[in-house]
Amino acid sequence: MTDETVPSDSPTPRMLSWARNSTIYRLERRMMTEKQLFDAISRKAREKFEEISAGQIKAVADFAVKFAYDNKLIDDSAYAEISTRSAVRGGKSKRAIAQKLAAKGVASDKAQAALEGADDLYAATIFARKRAFGPFRRDELDDKRKAKELSAFARNGFSFEIGKKVFEMSFEDAEEVILSGRL
Repeated sequence: MTDETVPSDSPTPRMLSWARNSTIYRLERRMMTEKQLFDAISRKAREKFEEISAGQIKAVADFAVKFAYDNKLIDDSAYAEISTRSAVRGGKSKRAIAQKLAAKGVASDKAQAALEGADDLYAATIFARKRAFGPFRRDELDDKRKAKELSAFARNGFSFEIGKKVFEMSFEDAEEVILSGRL
């Protein structure tokens, strides 16, 4: 490469076309946050184009994100809402959900808005059912098992009060919480 052919920071039309097509391809398959899309396009652009500059990579990724927003293909608020509902139904605590959303690049205000409707008691009851803890326990309770169950609630982001409440529930009460379906 000679001094006269140093790549500029503006991407070529081929790069922009690839970014548009790659964005559509990715977002047809799964929902992504702005950060996830930016990172994926950046990573793939480095692999696809041999002599791409850092400025071009950023410009291509920015173009992809703008294209996605212009066509309403990404929405971090909707992503946070959907992920939160799904995670609560899977037995995840608000704290664990907030950490995952932060790792995915969702802004904290959008994550907080999505978490407002989440119910930790409902999620903890689902978690207990999945792990056969508390009211869903099949084995006899001894000190070792009690410590294991209560610490599992804590490791998964539930407060001690929530873990203890679910731990001491009757089977009927637990089923009532689950059937209420509070998300």
